Amino acid sequence: MDLMKTSLLLRRRALAALPVFAGLSAALPVSKAFAAPDRRQNWSQIRMLFLIWSFESNAFFAPMVVGVKDAEKDQGISVDIKYGNEDLTRMNDIIETAIASGTNGIATTIPNDTGLNAVLDGARKKGLPVIAFNIDNSRGATGGSYRLAYIGQNFIVAGNSIGEFMIAHFHIGKGDLVFTPVEAPAAVYAVQRHAGVANALTKVGARTEILGTGNDHAGALSLMTQYLIGHPDTKAIIGLGETPTSQAVAAIKEAGLKIPAAGFDVDSEIVRNIEAGSLAATVDQQPYIQGYYSVSEMALLLKFGITPSDIDTGGRSLITQANAGFAAKWAGVTR
Repeated sequence: MDLMKTSLLLRRRALAALPVFAGLSAALPVSKAFAAPDRRQNWSQIRMLFLIWSFESNAFFAPMVVGVKDAEKDQGISVDIKYGNEDLTRMNDIIETAIASGTNGIATTIPNDTGLNAVLDGARKKGLPVIAFNIDNSRGATGGSYRLAYIGQNFIVAGNSIGEFMIAHFHIGKGDLVFTPVEAPAAVYAVQRHAGVANALTKVGARTEILGTGNDHAGALSLMTQYLIGHPDTKAIIGLGETPTSQAVAAIKEAGLKIPAAGFDVDSEIVRNIEAGSLAATVDQQPYIQGYYSVSEMALLLKFGITPSDIDTGGRSLITQANAGFAAKWAGVTR
């Protein structure tokens, strides 16, 4: 068979296959509310809510917002970014207002297991899709939050990872006390990160103690310093969030101790301390990706009915002195 005949045969086979794919797409169980608009439609009419549970001043979320805006531009949709100020009543009000104003989809942090269930159930009953990012219900999709996907860190795996790192590098063992401060001790991320850290430490006979610091850096530094002065036998610090991790080195210095510290998340102070060798490591949960993929997956769902997928945005890989420069470059932090 000559080349031209072969090419024609392959083209006919390809064309014959097209109705099969179209049929499969049409058979997908997508509700009317999720149905893709006509491709000729102006996609800027698609509107979604992106609700961050914390404050606009919280530096951790700055890269996430960049990711949201990049995805908004790439997908051609409209995203309304709101902040819950760590107030569940405020978050409920924001979601209810978005539903009433005709939003097409909701991406939200779910900071605990019950606070948003009723309002998100209301969104589900109206046919509105929900994606969780950054923090998920501790029971996942079965926890009553009715989210279709979670884009964020596996906190237990991440906690175990940084715990094992500290054990291996600083000889933490039986009877040792590891201080684990965190902004909001009752939040899902704090509970699960601590569970992961404690799992690693328990295996070697060490123990942990949590202290709530809040998000204010100056206040956290004062509380952490006071704790260390009162517990001079502390073997190490593992900050369970950006605020205590960023203040760990200063707290150790003010308390007059010489102990190692590590933790979670990335900001300019954390990177500077890692590069200087005064902070051992941090776990980067990649907030840019959390923002970018949450918006992108929602857009693909609303445009084409493509089901959102869970994405683990980090937890096993650590930022240390060896790779801090590279991390700083791409995290957009200043030094």
